[in-house]
Amino acid sequence: MFERLESLEARYNELMNLMSQSEVATNPDLLRKYGQEQSDLEPTVQAFRQYKQLKQELADVREMLEAGFDDPAERDMFRDEAATLETQVAKLEETLRLMLLPKDPNDDKNVIVEIRAGAGGDEAGLFAADLFRMYTRYAENHRWKTTMLSSNASGIGGFKEVIFQVKGKGAYSRLKYESGVHRVQRVPSTESSGRIHTSTATVAVLPEMEDVEVDIDPNDIRVDIFRSSGPGGQSVNTTDSAVRLTHVPTGLVITCQDEKSQLQNKIKAMSILRAKLYDMEQQRQQAELGAARRSQVGTGDRSEKIRTYNFPQTRVTDHRIGYTSHRLPAILDGEIDEFIDALINHAQAEQLKSLNG
Repeated sequence: MFERLESLEARYNELMNLMSQSEVATNPDLLRKYGQEQSDLEPTVQAFRQYKQLKQELADVREMLEAGFDDPAERDMFRDEAATLETQVAKLEETLRLMLLPKDPNDDKNVIVEIRAGAGGDEAGLFAADLFRMYTRYAENHRWKTTMLSSNASGIGGFKEVIFQVKGKGAYSRLKYESGVHRVQRVPSTESSGRIHTSTATVAVLPEMEDVEVDIDPNDIRVDIFRSSGPGGQSVNTTDSAVRLTHVPTGLVITCQDEKSQLQNKIKAMSILRAKLYDMEQQRQQAELGAARRSQVGTGDRSEKIRTYNFPQTRVTDHRIGYTSHRLPAILDGEIDEFIDALINHAQAEQLKSLNG
């Protein structure tokens, strides 16, 4: 571990020197590339430097203790200081181990979130709308920007399907754990007998891909233009602005009609298509790796029930890690960090276990 940290610190120093050179300073592309690499290394390098400083301080205190003290109070004071430093060193060493874990290359990407109503009829559509609000509120709390890409309303305030973009640093690193089947248990507002119903909605969180990252042959795409329907402004039903993209090799069909501009709808549809094609390739690769090497959290079977929202008991349970909270109203208002933090901690523990094993 420490050899790796030493090499990272050496690379960090090398980047500092490179960026001070005139040929780099006058090259925006190189400066951006080196600056991003240095920025990525900085938290780990700073933690490592702090670790080395604490280790040196601990060595100095231990040396003084070995020399002995005439004053017992002074000796006790240094023993306490040594114990404090030992605790700090141990904690920082664990932090450094976590920092060196392999990083998901998509963690810093923006995401495309797709929510679909599942079993439960109109109530499932209302639950899909609740999840949409939960994630948009969560994005607001993190100062991320959300943009609607496509929606299919159910007519009573719900969604049959809604697709939106979340743009912000680290969006995928946190939201990727939300993929799967979400289940709600509550009394529907339309239910006169007060019986508790169970409904579901599926969530897919996909990293947004750039053109250069997913190669799509234009000859593989069939583009259909048609008239928009439903909410969307004055141009609805008057102009052919809606776009349907069909990716012939895979059969994927993407429809966008929320924008008044045909071009904007096509841009959004292409963004969704790139993300879905990338996701299909990732799922194929994971299937080839086999169950033993798949990540324990966040990239499993999309049909897996991951979380239940129980209204009568104001309880939310994540079934992957057995984590339960009784803060259901706050969670549906976007306060889901406690779940995401617990899932990240679990995933890191599993990574450390597999590396040590």
